[in-house]
Amino acid sequence: MKKQQSSSPDESLVKLAQEMDQHLNVIRQRLREPLETEFARGNLTGPQRIVMHALVLSQGLSLKQLSAQVSLAHSTVSGIVDRLQARGMVIRRRDETDGRASVIVPSSEVRDFLANRMPELAITPLAEALRAASNTEKATILRGLRKLRALVERSRATGCLRQGRKE
Repeated sequence: MKKQQSSSPDESLVKLAQEMDQHLNVIRQRLREPLETEFARGNLTGPQRIVMHALVLSQGLSLKQLSAQVSLAHSTVSGIVDRLQARGMVIRRRDETDGRASVIVPSSEVRDFLANRMPELAITPLAEALRAASNTEKATILRGLRKLRALVERSRATGCLRQGRKE
């Protein structure tokens, strides 16, 4: 009977990286579940989510700017904004720089959700998981994450230098 040859160091590193990636993906997914559930309650269509995302990242956009930002037809974006406005998710206000134009911004309720509720939803699953860990386990997890981050950042920096790029 022949013994199977052990995998090369590169193969074992790839397998280790794949397993770690799977764990990190599951962790990310579990941590996002409460936030995704809350977003699902909003019953937003895909295009509505895209429009809301663009508005949240801006200080307000005209309909023309918003259409260009989301790469949708002006008439399509206008209909989306009308539906979002009817639901109280966006407001149209007069553009302070051009009194003839209007700017679309997230409503105060949406801004409040983003500022207060969203951070809470994002951190609660992790805080709950850590509540079950001992102080030693918490310190070990944090130490491991710090080390992994440092290794990834160092690897990225040396990879960029090897390829002749500066960051």
